[in-house]
Amino acid sequence: MTQELSTTITPSVSGVAPPPTVSVVVPMYNEVANAVPLIDAIQSALAAAPWPWELIVVDDGSADGTADALQARAAQLGSHIRVISLWRNFRQTAAMQAGIDAARGDVIVTLDGDLQNDPKDIPALVDKLLREDLDLVAGWRVNRQDGLWLRKVPSKIANHLIRKLTGLPFRDLGCSLKVYRTRVLRQVRLFGEMHRFIPAWMATVTSPRRMAEAPVSHHARTAGVSKYGLSRTFRVIVDLLSVHFFLKYSARPGHFFGGLGLVIMALGMGILSYLGVLKIMGESVVGRPLFFFGFFCVVSAIQLLTTGVLAELLIRIYFTRELPAKPYYAAPELTPQADAGWHRSS
Repeated sequence: MTQELSTTITPSVSGVAPPPTVSVVVPMYNEVANAVPLIDAIQSALAAAPWPWELIVVDDGSADGTADALQARAAQLGSHIRVISLWRNFRQTAAMQAGIDAARGDVIVTLDGDLQNDPKDIPALVDKLLREDLDLVAGWRVNRQDGLWLRKVPSKIANHLIRKLTGLPFRDLGCSLKVYRTRVLRQVRLFGEMHRFIPAWMATVTSPRRMAEAPVSHHARTAGVSKYGLSRTFRVIVDLLSVHFFLKYSARPGHFFGGLGLVIMALGMGILSYLGVLKIMGESVVGRPLFFFGFFCVVSAIQLLTTGVLAELLIRIYFTRELPAKPYYAAPELTPQADAGWHRSS
């Protein structure tokens, strides 16, 4: 279990709690044409926000000058905009985790850096989370502006599979525009390409009843090149199997490996028993392919059963010992400078 890094709100002198703070996290990779327009769009959308906010843009090892463009614009607008530059391209999940680790707000907002998500939707989503006392509000791209066969159809298939395996009713988990309560989000860690499944991971630490979905705007990409393709669908399926395993068997991995092992063991023993009867009847069975198949089934079953025992030992160590959360990305600085502030509406 990762250590919870909750953000507390200190009451003011008058006894009235100050407004919650909001951190906007945006990972970017080779989006130099969108760097300045993105910052300006967020600045405009949140200029009159009723809560203090900051913007954290994570450059995921871009090679096209994205980091320089972000740094220059941030220096012009103020210390409420922070740019984190990872040493190399660690991919979107790691970049998003870096921004979450650096965020200081009570609420964290995530969105893509390609300007297809509309920053103008952020205030409404934050208001819904705070007003309804939720832990997650996910955006739903009702009128999605993407290609049909390469983006929309694979996304519909992936969302259908995710709903079936996780039981969560979200219609658009691929939308990066989401709003989280920080103290809950920081109870999970993101690895691999698991940013698509954050609601599923959050379901392990909070109730699905504290999650909601809200319609948001979606725009066609006007600059830069999309980083997504049809291959993403296959990665989603592989990741979904991992999510299913952790949701169903994280506390009892022996049941998963042991169940498979017993099924394969039964198959192998059945084959060998059948061949044993043939051997008694005088037939030669050693050179048959079925003999080798039955033999390897038994060996594989033994390996799965022993793997289940080892997994049970490891999971007990995991749940009974505090392990430090070590980031799997590298960046020069993840903490704010001494003069880094919040943007407050006048």
